[in-house]
Amino acid sequence: MSGGLLVAGTTSDAGKSILTAGICRWLHRRGVKVAPFKAQNMSNNSVVVVGADGRGGEIGRAQAMQAAACGVAPDLRFNPVLLKPGSDFSSQVVLLGEAVDTVTAGNYRSLRPRLAETAHAALAELRAEYDAVICEGAGSPAEINLRDGDFVNMGLARQAGLPAIVVGDIDRGGVFAALFGTVALLDPEDQALIAGFVINKFRGDLGLLRPGLDMITSVSHRPVYGVLPFHREVWLDGEDSLAYGSVLGRPRGPHGTQWLRVAVVRLPRLSNATDAEALAAEPGVQVRLTVEPAEIADADLVVLPGSKATVSDLAWLRETGLADAVLAHAAAGRPVLGICGGFQMLARSIDDEVESRRGTVPGLGLLPVEITFQPRKTLAQPTGEGLGAPVAGYEIHHGVVTTGSENPFLRYADGRPEGAVGGNVYGTHWHGAFESDEFRRRFLTEVARQAGRPGFTVAPGTHFAGVRDRALDVLGDLVEEHLDTDALWRLIENGPPAAAPFIPPGAPPRA
Repeated sequence: MSGGLLVAGTTSDAGKSILTAGICRWLHRRGVKVAPFKAQNMSNNSVVVVGADGRGGEIGRAQAMQAAACGVAPDLRFNPVLLKPGSDFSSQVVLLGEAVDTVTAGNYRSLRPRLAETAHAALAELRAEYDAVICEGAGSPAEINLRDGDFVNMGLARQAGLPAIVVGDIDRGGVFAALFGTVALLDPEDQALIAGFVINKFRGDLGLLRPGLDMITSVSHRPVYGVLPFHREVWLDGEDSLAYGSVLGRPRGPHGTQWLRVAVVRLPRLSNATDAEALAAEPGVQVRLTVEPAEIADADLVVLPGSKATVSDLAWLRETGLADAVLAHAAAGRPVLGICGGFQMLARSIDDEVESRRGTVPGLGLLPVEITFQPRKTLAQPTGEGLGAPVAGYEIHHGVVTTGSENPFLRYADGRPEGAVGGNVYGTHWHGAFESDEFRRRFLTEVARQAGRPGFTVAPGTHFAGVRDRALDVLGDLVEEHLDTDALWRLIENGPPAAAPFIPPGAPPRA
């Protein structure tokens, strides 16, 4: 059995995903054959992976990013259970890449043994194939109401005999209380697996933090393996839209004389917000996630992104006045782009008896297409061309175009039409299309022309794959320079250390 480690966190978005990726990158550069793993992810940011049988399936976007950090192709086993929220009360269950059920808090319990068995089996297979498997937890292990049946945090660590480290985000404040409290609310058997801590997103003089590091070590009997500084280049592949601020990325000055302003509507059930990251990587392109009609009015390009609940999010657009703002933007001759669910919203009509079960509803009518939802989800990794340039992407959608593909935005490699164009309005089902550099440059050039930005010029040297790879190297550098990597390697290789003293009160009694 290979070595392993669980990266747990004090909260969601504490830095588990990026720390896991950083450790994976550091190990990969050392020549270790390493794989990432997250037993269960709850996210609408997913990518398509083609399994050994040629079947397409979904895993969380973060695990695909971590696979890139490992220098390996994404594998369905890296994220065996994916929950995709469709509302506040229900989620689609994706098991080893395939949508198998829809669950609520009430019926999840009955499905959990099957999910846990699948996750444990996937981890066992990976540990037999790799030198090390770096596992990412979910939320916090101190969510004591969820400990029974847990197979993602300490339940996974205990079943697989994994040591665990806990990462806390100091930028939020209260990090020492969060670290200590996380351990103090665990069972003695779970506490025994917590080896130590990592502090994330520190800004300032490390000397001022030193007394706190010494005290948390003293009271918890566990070391702090290091302090990761805040780094501006760590922003790609957020787990969900809440990982982003209002401005996406780190905008760089324009290559020409004018900026291009992009407004991405932050839908309630936004999926694959990462589609806009390639636009944000371009010099002179400012990408803002927004729910404000005024920001739609000020933008050069408006993007309706993907959605896990297309019909519901379309109704929300209308209720908030954002639909009127998008329509006015298009009527003024300025460009609008819809991706996947956003493309479907731009249609004349949507017939949905699958997700919302609301039947036929009117779309925004900005593209001459009609959409019908099919029971079986389309999962594919297409290639083709658009605007005379090669394009690659991935598809995750139930809705298909039934009429109105006479003026496509893209074409598949076999010549079939994909998406639609209606003057200054564009739509495609392909996620990731704008990661194709030449296609992105041609699209932004056309957007600038339609938006009246003659001074905007694309930068010919922007290569998005390189931007992402450099970000992964930054994560590897941060781990190597700021963490006790010798101690981390001992944990990965040797398993849990000798148990530290128990910290009361421990987990409360469970019914």
